[in-house]
Amino acid sequence: MCVLVSAWTCGGGTGSGSPTGPSQGPTPVTITITSNNGAQSFSPNPASVGGQMVAFRNNDSIAHRVVLNDGSLDTGDIAPGSTSRAILMPTAGTNYHCSVHPTMIGGVAPRAGEPPPPCTGDYC
Repeated sequence: MCVLVSAWTCGGGTGSGSPTGPSQGPTPVTITITSNNGAQSFSPNPASVGGQMVAFRNNDSIAHRVVLNDGSLDTGDIAPGSTSRAILMPTAGTNYHCSVHPTMIGGVAPRAGEPPPPCTGDYC
């Protein structure tokens, strides 16, 4: 199961009563939502990002919403020109889609350059 993880965390004080500022982790890998590789697509696709923090950048002119096919992750609507929160992308073999445009699918490659496993189910 994948858990939505934010790139920002709040520190808890030791009784000081005031929270510390957000801590920044490593810069997430960006998967771009674009219309350049055909109508409504992800780039790169497949992405070699399993086990890494990922953010989806919407470079299209319409809103998109990225959802893992198993339902364990939902970015919420990503407006044109906006970037989703960083999430921990599950390991290779994970497929995802845009819930607004269900034929728009992406996947996480097992290794760089290898295709993801066949997509089965409602979003293929």
